[in-house]
Amino acid sequence: MARVTKRVEVLVGTKKGAFILESDPARRDWRLRGPFCQNWPTHDFIRAADGTLYAGGGNNWYGPSVWRSTDNGETWTQSSAGMSYGDGEDVPKITTIWKLADAASNGTIYAGVEPAGLFRSDDHAETWSHVAGLREHPSRPEWTPGNGGLCLHSIVTHPTDPNRMWVAASAVGTFETADGGKTWETRNKGVRADFYPGPAPEFGQCVHKLRLHPDQPEWLYQQNHCGVYRSDDGGRQWTEVTPGLPSEFGFPMVIHPHDPRTIYVIPHSGPADGRHMIDGHAAVWRSRDRGDSWQRLDGGLPQSNAYVTVLREAMAIDSLDQPGVYFGTSTGQVFGSADEGDTWTLMADYLPPIWSVEAAVVD
Repeated sequence: MARVTKRVEVLVGTKKGAFILESDPARRDWRLRGPFCQNWPTHDFIRAADGTLYAGGGNNWYGPSVWRSTDNGETWTQSSAGMSYGDGEDVPKITTIWKLADAASNGTIYAGVEPAGLFRSDDHAETWSHVAGLREHPSRPEWTPGNGGLCLHSIVTHPTDPNRMWVAASAVGTFETADGGKTWETRNKGVRADFYPGPAPEFGQCVHKLRLHPDQPEWLYQQNHCGVYRSDDGGRQWTEVTPGLPSEFGFPMVIHPHDPRTIYVIPHSGPADGRHMIDGHAAVWRSRDRGDSWQRLDGGLPQSNAYVTVLREAMAIDSLDQPGVYFGTSTGQVFGSADEGDTWTLMADYLPPIWSVEAAVVD
């Protein structure tokens, strides 16, 4: 029987198209392919459970669109059919797609868009339907944008219950549905919103990234404008775990694939100080105890003049036994670690500004 050799992919979405970095499981040498999607602005680039590649993006000029390839990037189709809030002068126009999510349990693809809303496709991204219940939430008239826009950037599906899902938008907060998107409830209790006077509101928190581990589907984590948080009960109550980090501000977050207690974040200087690697010293921070303590990881990363930003979708982790961790920068570098973050190497350079990084292991 022939031996199956796995391939590790790092899927990179950039301001000017999508790219694929490929390696064997040793993850020492990387081959770059691309750009794909005719250099379209790409906010997210994923490989679904069935092997299909999907890339989502757009801007004010192009509008939104999802690209699809079933032959490993050799050919692509493109569609945004149905991706609209309707017609009329007062109806907002969708400008771009921020996040794609594969609900592997039923084959559905979800898309988070700007202005904040959720869409789904049940025909491999050929056509889209609006999950209207989210924008029908009573809080909708008071939703306001963060610095990056009014964007729905996190989609977290429950691993066994297709009716349950969490989404997060800036600067609106986290919502959960238990009925397939018909109705939604806020999930922001315990999360600070220091830019609001008085007590933290029910909604209006500026979530930067929301994550869940399939082995512990009630455990949620988030990197917020105002700190890092964890939840033990599906987001009904949050506990802040920022102490030990050099900054409360950051964009990306990932969870170890085999240990739901281990999380990674990349702290940045705050909004008043440029939103970049602190003091120009590149570092990733890891916690092995759900945020109770933190360890700085900077082996092999530049420790001077690295005034780069790592955006909310630009960090990923693969699923190998000893997982690799990856991040991409605003100046076009991709860094990776094959030893869970202990040491790092430069995988690619001179790419366009990087907006997203995803990882996949392919047989």
